[in-house]
Formats: sequence, structure tokens, C-alpha cells
Amino acid sequence: MRVALLTYSTKPRGGVVHTLALAEALVVAGAEVTVVTLGRGGDTAFFRSVDPAVHLHIVPFASQDGESVGERILRSIGTLRAGFDPSSFDIVHAEDCISANAVDRVIRTVHHIDTFTTPELIRCHDRAIVEPVALVTVSGSVATEVLSGWNRTATVIPNGVDSAAFESAASLGGEPGRSRWRAELGEYVLAVGGIEPRKGTIDLLEAFALLREHHPQLSLVIAGGETLFDYSSYREAFDSRASELGVAVRVLGTVEQNRMPTLLAAASAFSFVSTKEGFGLAAMEALAAGTPVVARDLPVLREVFGDAVVYASEPGSIAVRLEEALTRDATEQGQELARSFTWAAAAAAHLDLYRSVSA
Repeated sequence: MRVALLTYSTKPRGGVVHTLALAEALVVAGAEVTVVTLGRGGDTAFFRSVDPAVHLHIVPFASQDGESVGERILRSIGTLRAGFDPSSFDIVHAEDCISANAVDRVIRTVHHIDTFTTPELIRCHDRAIVEPVALVTVSGSVATEVLSGWNRTATVIPNGVDSAAFESAASLGGEPGRSRWRAELGEYVLAVGGIEPRKGTIDLLEAFALLREHHPQLSLVIAGGETLFDYSSYREAFDSRASELGVAVRVLGTVEQNRMPTLLAAASAFSFVSTKEGFGLAAMEALAAGTPVVARDLPVLREVFGDAVVYASEPGSIAVRLEEALTRDATEQGQELARSFTWAAAAAAHLDLYRSVSA
């Protein structure tokens, strides 16, 4: 079976991480897979190395100064449509609304439901749920949202987790890598995903300021954050509030993939206080690395994580839960949960769906 997996970026966002891991698992399962993406800003490769058995097709996408978000979305769709010929594939599977809008007959994974105000994004988002021939969600909660909002039934296929890599980072063999992070960052609370509204970063900042009153040695570290969208006003509000609170935040940006496991394993606690999520892969990786997780109390996270994490809803309770996490040992329960989600199982479920769509 010839499968094209489409994504909008080469950067380490959740949907892109999912695309590459799924592609590699599908190849192992016997499919012929090509990953198609936009090479924004001159990128000619993904943020990490990819199994050479996976074919890569990176469509050039130059930056344009002064371009609005809406204009960038439309140009992204048009560029990907012009640069990709779906006719040689049995299945075309899009991992986001941009790539789903760039192909006429497509399967689409809905990672989470978001709310947009940009007209072009609103139309992109709706079309990418209404028009695909089949939908996939990574949790039952998102499938319920899709059914209630658009009267469409999605196939639920959870993410996989490369749990062995993160468990190894927490083992004796991972100590040199953990020590390097601690020498650079000290003791730290970690969040992944950048500074943006959906990640609830200002709530985390407020919570951390409360936590630091009793733990002045701690630092707040934020990794990742590459995005197509313009969150400059939110970042300005974040920086202004951090200055008012006297909190110096360490923003790492994109971290090399081979260093992410030890970054997670070296953290004193992992904060996952997003206001919207579809699964929570970064938090699952933190559990695999033996790091306690504080998550926002959302139905989808209750579904995925059960009682393997603790929950909070606003800065005060987030601070309390983070403080508890500092003295809580890693639990085997979290690692067992992470082990239960495999990319092999995800690939097998996707192949079943592909066959049913082809038939």
C-alpha cells in the first residue's frame, strides 16, 4: 500500500512528531510511505533524522515579511497543493487542517479542536473536518467533540509513545545527560510547547511565582514553541507579567531530539496545563521518563491519563500540585501507562482504516 502522510511543518510540533513516528511504524508494518511537508524558511529536512525507508518530499515555502496569519494560511495551502501530486498514492492522510485543505480526497487526523478568530483559519478548520473521506482522532473525547459539532464519526487511534527511549533517560545510563541539564539549568519545572494561549503558559507563570516563594532554587524552563501562528501579543503579556513577578524564565526553543528524553528525566516536575489537548504526548513521555506530571483538569486528559497524573485548574491549585510533585517519587504506574501506547499498534489500526477506505 502506497501511503502519503501530509503535515504542514518540519518543526517539532505535536502533529509533526506524530506524523514521523507513524510513518516509521507503517514502513515496519509493510507500507510504502512518503511524508510530504512544507519546508518553511528554507528548511530541507525535518527536526530529527527519519528512517531512510520513509520517503520525504519537502515543498519549499519561503518566508514573506509583512504577511498576515490568514495570508500565510492560504499561501501554505496553495503551495502544498501545487507541490504535491496525490495520484500515485493509494491513501493520502493529512495530519492538520492546512494539509487537509491542500488535497481533494483525504483522510484527516483531528488532534484537537481549537477555536480561531482569523476567517481563513475558521474556514480551513471547518473544511478539514467536513470534507475528508474519513476522520481519525487520538482520543475518544475529541471524537465526541467532532460528532457533536459536525455530526461526523471518527475512528479513535491513540498516539504511540517511544517509552523505551524515555525510560532509558531515567536509568543509570542516562545520568550523564541528566547531569548536563542540571548543570545548565539547576533544579527546574519543565513545560513543552512554547509560550502560547493554548498551552496555558501565563497560568503556569502565575503558579510558578507562587511555588517559588517556598522553593527559590527552582527555575521555570520552557522548551519548543515553533508555530505558524502569531502569538506575539500573548508573548508580550507573558514577558511583562514575568517581569512584574520577578521570574526569569529559561526559554530553550527547539531542543535536539536526542536530548529531549534526558531534559524530561532531569526535571523536578512536568507542567501540562494546556487549555485544549487531544492526547498529551509530551506528558506521556514525561511519565515514561519517570517525571511527575501536573495536568490541567480536562476530560480528555482524565480519559488518557487516569490517575497516573495529578490535576489542577487554576494557578493556585497548579502551584499546590507542583509543590507536591517535588517530593513525589516517580511511579511505575506512569511508566506502565506509557508502555501501553505503542506505534506498532497505532500503525496496525491505521492500516485497517486505510484498507476499509480503499475498499
